[in-house]
Amino acid sequence: MVLPAAEPASFPVLVEILASGGAVIAPGDTMYGLIGIAPESEARIRRIKGRGEDKPFLQLIGDAGWVARFSETVLPERISAHWPGSLTVVVSSRSGGTVALRVPDHPLLQRLLRALGRPLYSTSVNRAGSPPLATVAEMRRELEGDVDAIYDAGDQPPGAPSTLLDVTRRPYRVLRQGTVRLSDEDLV
Repeated sequence: MVLPAAEPASFPVLVEILASGGAVIAPGDTMYGLIGIAPESEARIRRIKGRGEDKPFLQLIGDAGWVARFSETVLPERISAHWPGSLTVVVSSRSGGTVALRVPDHPLLQRLLRALGRPLYSTSVNRAGSPPLATVAEMRRELEGDVDAIYDAGDQPPGAPSTLLDVTRRPYRVLRQGTVRLSDEDLV
């Protein structure tokens, strides 16, 4: 099902699909993403992507205050100042291991997070090992039968990914350079 972004009735349908554990394609900060409520949609998103269980998905959160739901880590202001934005931060998880979190800047994602009050998994729109799909027509052709909806806000060519920062040890470590540039002072 395609939900046109220009239709006001599309947003409540999108919220209902996600709230019921669905997986959808929607625009994001740097590219369209495959999203679903965490953790309920994890197995479904893995099947769609053809991705094994060894690589975790990042989770979109409503604001920096949500970090406390996952971790005892308190982010320094110099790091959280990049939120909302394209900075994904890896923190120690309360349940063991780590979790990657990002506060999106995209208005649709912010609205969804407020409406749902739950984190969303987010990953690129592609099958594992393939490049991200660049147009809504490609997404429809390749994945429409596998997802519950595509929220069509027009083509958004994939941009640079979010910067991935590990704050589980000092100095902090940039795991993937993306759109957010961090200074040496940010990493200490």
